[in-house]
This record gives sequence, C-alpha cells and structure tokens, in this order.
Amino acid sequence: MSAMIETQGLARYFGNIKAVDGVTFQVAKGEVLGFLGPNGAGKSTTMKMLTCFLSPSAGTAKVAGYDILEQSREVRAQIGYLPENAPLYGEMEVRDFLEFIAEVRGVEKARHKSAIDRVVQMTSLQGVVSQRIETLSKGFKRRVGLAQALIHDPQILILDEPTDGLDPNQKHEVRELINSMAKDKCIVLSTHILEEVDECCTRVVIIAKGRIVADSTPFELRKRSQVHGAVTVSFKKAPGGDIRTALEKVEGVRRVETHTTTEGIASYTLFPAQGREIVYSIMNEAQRNSWSLENLRLESGHLDEVFREITR
Repeated sequence: MSAMIETQGLARYFGNIKAVDGVTFQVAKGEVLGFLGPNGAGKSTTMKMLTCFLSPSAGTAKVAGYDILEQSREVRAQIGYLPENAPLYGEMEVRDFLEFIAEVRGVEKARHKSAIDRVVQMTSLQGVVSQRIETLSKGFKRRVGLAQALIHDPQILILDEPTDGLDPNQKHEVRELINSMAKDKCIVLSTHILEEVDECCTRVVIIAKGRIVADSTPFELRKRSQVHGAVTVSFKKAPGGDIRTALEKVEGVRRVETHTTTEGIASYTLFPAQGREIVYSIMNEAQRNSWSLENLRLESGHLDEVFREITR
C-alpha cells in the first residue's frame, strides 16, 4: 500500500523547547493509526504541522503526495481535521454552520444538502440541526466538529481526541463510525483512551518528549506487557489443601500471584516460564484435584502498563 501520509525528520521548536524532534512515520490508506503520548508529548503539534496550521522547524512531510510547505492548499483540500478544541461559531445553527463549511470546503452548491444530510446522519445530529451551537452540550459540539471534518468526504482524516466529552453511548457510535470508514480512508487518531486503540486502531505510534518511542500494532505492544501470556483462574475454595502450592508445581509455571478471595472463591494469576503455554496444564491439574473451576482467562496484556513503561 502506498503511503497517504509520510513524515521525515519532522521537528518543531518553540524557542529552546523541542516540541517535536525528528518524527518519521508513514500511514497508508486503510490504516487507522493511533497517535499516543502523554500530555505535552508533541501529538497536537505534529497534527498541526500535517494540517498546515504550523510550519515545521525542520524536516518535511507529504500528505496525499503534496508537500506541506510547497503545496499547503492542496494538502488542506485532502484532509478532514478535527482539532482538540474545534472552533465553532456559537451563534450559528448547526445546519447553517455546516452549510458554511461546505462552501468553504468547495463542495458544489447543488451537493450541499446531500452532503449535510450525510454527515448529520453519520454523526447523529438529526435532533439538533436547527439549534444554535452555543446551546449544545459539549458532546454535541464535539459531534458538530466531527461533522465539519467529514463534510467534503476527505480521503484523509486527522482526529484529535474525537470522543472527548462524549458519553459512553456516543463514544461507541463514533468508534463504530471510524471503523466503518477505515477501509476507504487513511485515519490518524489521537486519543488518551486506550480502549479506543483496541476498538479502532490497526497500528500505534507512541510519542514522548517529541520523539517516537514505539511504532507497532496493538497486539505486538500488548506482548510487551508483564502479564501477556499469564493465566488468571478462579476456583471455589475446596475444604483443606493448598491450591496455590499445587499451582506453583504445575509444569511451566514460573510464578503465582494470589488475589483477594471473596464469597468462597479463590483467584490466582499464573505466569508462564519463557516460551511456555500453561492453560492446558492448569486445566489438567484442576481436573486431577477435582477443583471447581469458576473462571479461566488467558491474559493478552495491558496497554496502559506498556504505555507507562514506554513513556516513563
């Protein structure tokens, strides 16, 4: 797949502060790139350079084949951008605002109504299209911001915290929308919500102190978690006998952690030795001892743990 976004050594300085320091990555059509990092890591600054709101201090980038410095007008035409604090005209009604954005974005006049109807449907704004934006909740304002980014049906979307301020149902709707668009577009998604990465992203770039510290798939990142491959099990506590001692002797088990026991249920996490799989060994041990198995879960790993370790 050819890259829709290419950065090479992209940097931005504010005085002596290196907000972005030599960032290089590519994003292809059909990819949803999760762009993660702590506050102040350089995520929003990178996005502003890609969308031509800021000029880089060094390095270069191309968007849909256009150079962000030499062809900024062409770059902007290819992008739908939802900034962290999307500017909205509070005194305008939602439909009038989207009409204005359609005009600015060069949508043909004859297509304005269909374009507006399309994004209103996509972002579930049907009930507020005639309301003034200043009367809307934070969640609805965020959806209006997303609608304006989609009005010209761009092939590239750059979304900075798209679910900020949304309730759980609204977050689910926006994630479903992102997934539905993913195969036809190139999407860069900045978020602090790691479950959003699991639900939407095919790849993750993590940035810290202005530099990329990881570029991988969510699955590969999870494999770096200390609990990846561990098995958490719960049993009804049997009278007599030490379950933990028996579990520690299971072949391939390196370490056992005991969790708080409640209502007669004993829970443990078993960590495998390097390269070992222990699920079937645990099940066989439970059967041999006639333990009443309540739950068994193979741990895929915790993204939040990996994120903290990488960006520390």
